[in-house]
Amino acid sequence: MVLANAVLIYAALATFPGVTVERAYERGRGYNQVLAEAARQDALGWRAELALGEDRRLTLLAFDRAGRPLEAQVASLLERPLEGTELPLAFAAAGPGRWVAAVPGEARAGQWDARLTLTGQAGERLELRRRIFLP
Repeated sequence: MVLANAVLIYAALATFPGVTVERAYERGRGYNQVLAEAARQDALGWRAELALGEDRRLTLLAFDRAGRPLEAQVASLLERPLEGTELPLAFAAAGPGRWVAAVPGEARAGQWDARLTLTGQAGERLELRRRIFLP
């Protein structure tokens, strides 16, 4: 029984620790800032939708509080959860409130997080994180 427990303890300590961000404790203590940022973004009233097409293109639609297409600049990247791999996305305007980006060819199949920042003409900002699954 001691040998079995020793093997399990070694396996638990030698494998993935479950922490996906550095300094997790310190980041957790700053959670009130996260809540304040979420409240600021909610007050903007902007809505955004991200969809992955069969052609491995991402389409972003964004609207203001009144439902009008948003005029904004988009900065974005794809991030592989747990690995930390980051790939840039280049969204191009495809009409009012609509942007399209091709998924980089080196993005393997599986789960990714799309991190996007929309910046309005007056400097207001909406930050999004959407989980996508690449075929």
